[in-house]
Amino acid sequence: MTTPIKVAVAGASGRMGREVVKMVLQDEQLQLTGAMSPSAGAVDAGRMVGLDEAGITVSPSLEAMLAGADIDVLVDFTVPQTVYANTLEAITRGIRPVVGATGFTPEQIKELDELCKQQGIGGLIAPNFSIGAILMMKFAAEASKYFPHLEIIEYHGDQKLDAPSGTSIKTAELISAARREMKQGNPREEETIEGARGGYYDGFRIHSVRLPGVFAQQEVVFGAFGQSLKIRHDSYDRAGYMPGVAHAVKKVMTYEGLIYGFEHIMD
Repeated sequence: MTTPIKVAVAGASGRMGREVVKMVLQDEQLQLTGAMSPSAGAVDAGRMVGLDEAGITVSPSLEAMLAGADIDVLVDFTVPQTVYANTLEAITRGIRPVVGATGFTPEQIKELDELCKQQGIGGLIAPNFSIGAILMMKFAAEASKYFPHLEIIEYHGDQKLDAPSGTSIKTAELISAARREMKQGNPREEETIEGARGGYYDGFRIHSVRLPGVFAQQEVVFGAFGQSLKIRHDSYDRAGYMPGVAHAVKKVMTYEGLIYGFEHIMD
């Protein structure tokens, strides 16, 4: 029998972190060896997510968890303010990061990639682990070659901290790689209310909607003479991201260097 991959979860008591803990505990190829949350208290990780006792007590800090656990992969769904430091610490210790939080600069990603290669380990930063969302991005990038006039509209709950979302930024990056920059709309247009036209990215706009009761949706709207095209993805539950996270944890054991974007490891 293959030795299970030893997985620790940073941000284990958060909404995504809890789903990751459940997924790891229910996957025979994975073994939960650590969980961290500053706010959960010294509770058993299994009990915290409504499952049987796992024998892993949630640690109050990353340092405490890393000091007391044998870890192959650190899954991090914390916040932009801490995720870079968490990822740097993990790689320095030879632990492979699988990161779902946003907030990295291109310079930081390059630095972490070089450090992963020095350590001989793999790593992944992915704004979205939903296979459906990744397909939406790929389809949008392909469509932008033929429908260069477009706008992105993303919808999340009103407690989401960042705007625009990491998914919409990644979508914009993929579109920009496939489509030449061009400024859309009337060159004399003026906003009578600041921000009404959304955020500007390579000639097109990104709009962020934040409302209670909304989970996570995104659509890319394309316009051309006499027609329009909409490519949309809707997420209804965080469990929908878990097949992607499980695949990433297993895949990151097979390569060296830091990869940005789940689409690069989907095969």
